[in-house]
Amino acid sequence: MNLREAFDPEGIVAVVGAGGKKSTLYALAVECERAVVTTTVRIPPFDGHVERLEITDDPVSVLEDNDEWPLGLVPGRDGDRERYLGYDNATVDAMAEATDVPLLTKADGARTRWLKAPKEDEPQIPETASVVVPVASVKSVGEALAEEHVHRPERVAAITDCELGEEIRPEDVVTVLTHENGGLKDVPDDARVIALLNMVDDSDLEATARDIADEVLAHPRIDRVVLGRMDLRKVVDVME
Repeated sequence: MNLREAFDPEGIVAVVGAGGKKSTLYALAVECERAVVTTTVRIPPFDGHVERLEITDDPVSVLEDNDEWPLGLVPGRDGDRERYLGYDNATVDAMAEATDVPLLTKADGARTRWLKAPKEDEPQIPETASVVVPVASVKSVGEALAEEHVHRPERVAAITDCELGEEIRPEDVVTVLTHENGGLKDVPDDARVIALLNMVDDSDLEATARDIADEVLAHPRIDRVVLGRMDLRKVVDVME
């Protein structure tokens, strides 16, 4: 199964969590014949991952007059920092009304960590999101619950039985992906939820990912779990 079949992107696809959000967005952008890459939070430069980048306060007008795909849309730079700002949720909702192409949307940040639980004002998921993709890296299993690999480790500790500094277990990743204050936080009622276990780089990691996926799928809100290597645009398996 390819990436497009695995994630079935349509409308607003909001990617949250940690361990491969940007690589997932860019991989899907390549797989789709036409797609928009955008964000509701800060994001680093797209670095050649889009055919056209527009910095605009009027993304709907750009969408209505575009024939270059994938299209990157952002509202502006974050001061003099090497990153862009994100649109408010209502603007992304309006963008979805203006086009039939998938809006691949980064909806929270993780500072390149492998696991996270969101803070109070995260994630920023538009109300009309069709698909939400909570991401976690299977490589987080066995690592310490600490800032080296976990964004806001204290929040992960708050929703799991794992204490700060302790070794992250498969069940902790299950909880992060399925908790109402984790991967399911602020997910619209009508959105499909497709969890991603990323960085499945070898057979041992695949075995761990499969064990995690079995437990994640037991949650009624999860539609499927994708095991993948988004850096290679590779689907290892899709579990339903």
